[in-house]
Amino acid sequence: MRADNVGTAPRFTGLSWPRTFFIGSVLMVAPVLIIAPVLGLAAPAQAHNYLVASTPEAGSTLTELPERFSITTNDALLDISGDGTGFAMQVSDNAGLFYGDGCLAVEGSSVYTSAALGEAGTYLVRWQIISADGHPISDQFEFRWQPTDAVTPSVGASVAPNCGRAPLDNGSVANTANLVDVLWVGGILVSGIVGILVTLLLLGRKKRPRASTSD
Repeated sequence: MRADNVGTAPRFTGLSWPRTFFIGSVLMVAPVLIIAPVLGLAAPAQAHNYLVASTPEAGSTLTELPERFSITTNDALLDISGDGTGFAMQVSDNAGLFYGDGCLAVEGSSVYTSAALGEAGTYLVRWQIISADGHPISDQFEFRWQPTDAVTPSVGASVAPNCGRAPLDNGSVANTANLVDVLWVGGILVSGIVGILVTLLLLGRKKRPRASTSD
């Protein structure tokens, strides 16, 4: 006489843990491997912008005030926000006083700001731009101001103007994150989250145990 209700032990027919872990790892790493060549190859192709002209010129002597001060580079500038965020151009004298309103206009490969100077003397221009490849570039230069008697000097400010916004700390030029680094971090975080979710989904996919059989 055969025993009744002899069933088979429940077993999982889904993916095994090693295989599931391997698939999840591949899903996490694959987006990074796809993004890496794109960003890595783009960097050499798009070198940083560099200064080709400025008003006033570095080391020059001004006797008349131009309509505006400017910085011009060799390539188009990256103004993603459209409001000059990350760009700056500050003019200060030997006493540390700042001139102008801090407002900027980004047009093509150039940055412009209104021109204003105080008494005769040596002035420092500090500037920052966002290069076409997404990197912030900054530098500074000096020029000499020797106005005629007909020029009325402007009054300097002890804090660097920021176009009506909150002043920058310690007169520093605007700071901005490296856009390439932002893309890298964002891509890695997104790919990691997707990989974890897919791994958990695969681990949760299990078939129900088959019902026991009997004669």
